[in-house]
Amino acid sequence: MADIIFTPVTTEAALGTNTGAASNVGSSEFVRLHNTAATGTEYLVTLEESGGDDIGTFSLDGSDTVIIRKAKTDKLFAANAAVLACGVSLCSIRKKV
Repeated sequence: MADIIFTPVTTEAALGTNTGAASNVGSSEFVRLHNTAATGTEYLVTLEESGGDDIGTFSLDGSDTVIIRKAKTDKLFAANAAVLACGVSLCSIRKKV
């Protein structure tokens, strides 16, 4: 397991819930996603190109946080506004001992 050390570069906000409300999260290359729903409540997150074509999807469990990498013009949306997004700049990854 490792700690990821990052600097926020945008304000955290709820992701839109459809392709029309998708966000490029301030043109960030790295995005921290956090599902504020209860553990066991998964929501689908979709990464799409700027034109709306899906690149891929994944489920984010309640109370989980991940950092993903995307192209600056790619956009994200989630199945529920409980998923929050914040653009970040990665500083380092520190291995736990």
